[in-house]
Amino acid sequence: MLKTKSKQKPKKSRQEINEESRELKRKRKHKGLPSGSRFNNTDNNKNNNTQKAVKDPRIGSKTPIALVVDTNTTKVVKQPKPKKAVLSPQQELEQLENDPKLDMLLDLVEQNAKLTKEQQTYLDSRLTRIDELMQELGYTDDDFEDLDDGKEDIVSLLKRN
Repeated sequence: MLKTKSKQKPKKSRQEINEESRELKRKRKHKGLPSGSRFNNTDNNKNNNTQKAVKDPRIGSKTPIALVVDTNTTKVVKQPKPKKAVLSPQQELEQLENDPKLDMLLDLVEQNAKLTKEQQTYLDSRLTRIDELMQELGYTDDDFEDLDDGKEDIVSLLKRN
């Protein structure tokens, strides 16, 4: 009897073997993820957006700063501070006479209370300024001698007004 080789496969030709090997090589080559998947993945982009929303406060501005000063650029000119309005001597004297802090200190002096060093310097500076203004305006003590026997001083002048 003839023995047939039923268990054996027919022998492949060289061309078929080459085709199969090429297919296997293609399958092995495409095993991993596609190139650029780290950057093109949509899941990672969603995570990056949430990270941008929570910003680190220590990171500063990204605006460029000139390292070299250009002489052609315009310089920012600081505006001078507004000066105090210059008062006439009469207005300044009226303002000093109506000073509530000075009135309070003069009341303390009349009551023979002790003043602090700051209060005393404030009182002295205001009284000397009042004296200067009265001399400048031409007021004398004779103009105000109607209550006492000529012993009236600057403190009593201010209290009366």
